[in-house]
Amino acid sequence: MKHDSDNCYHTLFKRYEANPILSCQDWPYPVNSVFNPGAAMVNGRYLLLVRVEDRRGFSHLCAAQSANGVSDWEIDPQPTLASLSEKYPEETWGIEDPRITWLEDPGLWAIAYTAYSKAGPLVSLATTSDFVSFERLGPVMPPEDKDAALFPVKFKGRYAMLHRPVPGPSFGRHIWISFSPDLKHWGDHQVLIPARSGAWWDANKIGLSPPPLETSEGWLVMYHGVRETVGGCLYRLGLALLDKEDPTLVIRRSDQWIFGPEEAYEKNGDVGNVVFPCGWILQGDELRIYYGGGDSCVAVASASLRDILAFLKD
Repeated sequence: MKHDSDNCYHTLFKRYEANPILSCQDWPYPVNSVFNPGAAMVNGRYLLLVRVEDRRGFSHLCAAQSANGVSDWEIDPQPTLASLSEKYPEETWGIEDPRITWLEDPGLWAIAYTAYSKAGPLVSLATTSDFVSFERLGPVMPPEDKDAALFPVKFKGRYAMLHRPVPGPSFGRHIWISFSPDLKHWGDHQVLIPARSGAWWDANKIGLSPPPLETSEGWLVMYHGVRETVGGCLYRLGLALLDKEDPTLVIRRSDQWIFGPEEAYEKNGDVGNVVFPCGWILQGDELRIYYGGGDSCVAVASASLRDILAFLKD
């Protein structure tokens, strides 16, 4: 990983010098773009579950695996998890933006993803033990809702999920938390991290990025803020910290954004000025984020978890 020495501010995350690490040219079948991967360590290997958009404009998910997490990717020769609109009508226009969480109970990987229904995007869940076969749990939130991920543990016997519903155009787009006894029925909905207003980088519209990560100081949350400018939308990333025992309590939140589009592969693409991570992997003190650049490619950046927590505590 290289240091971003040209920046005029302190950078926590350093981009990999050979970014992007995956593009449509790497795919074993014809696609339009690859981006926004979920990430996990599976059997000692890095696994990315990549959002792949075909030339119709519909998305599916495809697995890519690597020993070092940056090169020599082995990509499934066909979609790993494709939309099944005949059986699951909520997936009529594809499935997008997976977040992967290992659930200690029931001992499976859970994938929260956006199903693109005719009524709008909504949150669906699937589980797997091997990323070959999947059990769909179906939609768990009505439209419009997206940017969802599960916590890996239960709180007082209940699962918890972060997500971004849109209850109405005048309410704003905030990060919510909800709870469930069985991964299917969800309640106790409440706003957790509100979008700010005015000139803030995260005004009016925010959403979860990777799944919450357990640390010694609490649950680390990375989220994206969308700023509307005369040149279009600008996606940047910020951080928050939740109480370890009670994730409804936000104990830290960064005022400044910590990562934003700078490189050509982030500024240009199907949707320019976008950095959008759906997965991260912690190995020792190194925290890697895997993100979509410009809605067109996959890139990676790394940071010290110690530095991140120190930044949030400052």
